[in-house]
Amino acid sequence: MSRMVPRKLVLASPRGYCAGVDRAVDTVERALDHFGAPVYVRKEIVHNRHVVSELSARGAVFVDTELDVPEGGVVVLSAHGVAPEVYRNSKARSLRVLDATCPLVSKVHAEARQYAARGYTIVLIGHEGHEEVVGTMGEAPDAIQLIGSVEEIDGLDVPDPERVAYITQTTLSVDETLEIIAALRERYPAVIGPKKDDICYATQNRQNAVKELARDVDLVLVIGSRNSSNSNRLVDVTREMGVAAHLIDDEAGIDPAWLDGVETVGITSGASAPESLVSRVVEHFQALGTELVESHELVDEDVHFSLPVELRRAASA
Repeated sequence: MSRMVPRKLVLASPRGYCAGVDRAVDTVERALDHFGAPVYVRKEIVHNRHVVSELSARGAVFVDTELDVPEGGVVVLSAHGVAPEVYRNSKARSLRVLDATCPLVSKVHAEARQYAARGYTIVLIGHEGHEEVVGTMGEAPDAIQLIGSVEEIDGLDVPDPERVAYITQTTLSVDETLEIIAALRERYPAVIGPKKDDICYATQNRQNAVKELARDVDLVLVIGSRNSSNSNRLVDVTREMGVAAHLIDDEAGIDPAWLDGVETVGITSGASAPESLVSRVVEHFQALGTELVESHELVDEDVHFSLPVELRRAASA
């Protein structure tokens, strides 16, 4: 039986690296250039196994905790942010800290501190166990309660319904988060939130782009690792539109059975997936015989974040 070959590929745009991921990966690469190996990285710098593997090959050493870094060593903190305790531990071990926390995550941390200082019960909308959530909760552990769905609102312990605030993980489904916030407002009419949405611009843009893409294709392949929250949300958003979608690390993850009856394949990638992986998937289909490749551009991103100040100082010294 002949193998199914899609007639056309459509690439979502924007896709792939966001400004925060680009900054974090660049931080590790430049730290290796400046300080030499080993440079220690707390947790995965970003949630993509290819990126982690390539940096490991260059001399980055990934550790679970700052306590695993030799005293006086260089440590890069991942894009997902950390609890205040991590900074205290690093200082006690005389570590040279390069903080690659995404500025949009830092904004959520600041909101948590501000609401806690004003005596609010803080509802954090996010996924339990995700590194970003762990770091945010560490800012005000006694004040923050985590929920991940509308149903969990019933379980909140709120001493004063007039003093409730919400914040969110930056990589959630935009639609699902709006639904949870609406339910929170219904339960607690006085609830307040940040002036500007916590969900990052890149997450929103990639979800909007994949929604547009899904209207024109039979199948969507999302390139990203299993532990990437924003990549998983791209799959969810697509499936909610009634279009088949699968998460793949690279071209090796494509199941030929998915292509049965498929004429047009849409391709996007999570905010922590490098563009090289998109190229590999496109080349895979071209090798099979797919000839048409188009790009579906929704918005042009021009966001850029400066490298951590600690790295800039070290480089200029």
